[in-house]
Amino acid sequence: MGDFSKEVNSSFPSETIKAQLNIRYTAQYLSSLTENCLKPYGISNAQYNILRILRGAKEAISMSIVKNRMIEKSPNATRLADKLCEKELIERVRCEKDRRAVYVSITQKGLQLLEQINFSEIEKQIGALSNEEALILNSLLDKIRN
Repeated sequence: MGDFSKEVNSSFPSETIKAQLNIRYTAQYLSSLTENCLKPYGISNAQYNILRILRGAKEAISMSIVKNRMIEKSPNATRLADKLCEKELIERVRCEKDRRAVYVSITQKGLQLLEQINFSEIEKQIGALSNEEALILNSLLDKIRN
C-alpha cells in the first residue's frame, strides 16, 4: 500500500472526503489481512471478535453484552455464537436466577485457539507506525467519533 489516491486512481473534492474514504479503504485492507490470518483456524473476523470479547470478560456474559462490545456490529451474532458452540470454542450457560437468560463463555479450547493465532502480518503493517504516531492516529480516530 502507498499513496491512497494512486492506489484507487482517483482525485477527491476535498481532503476530508479523501480522509473518509482512505479510512474505509484501510479498514477493509486490515480486515482482509485479518481474514487471511484467521482462515487456517476456520473462524471469521466476527467469530474472532466474539472469542476476544469472551476472553476479556473472564466470566459468562449475555449475548446482548457481546453484541454491544463487538467492533463490527453483526445482526447475526447469535448464529455466529452457535457455530462457535458447535466447534466447542464457547459454551452456553443458563442463569441460575433466571432460567430464561442464557450466557456465553469461552472454553479452554477457545482460549488455546486464540493463543495459536498469528497476526504477524498485521503487526508488521501496524508496526510501520512509531508509538507516537499510533497515539496520534488513535487520538484522531477518537476525535472523528466524538
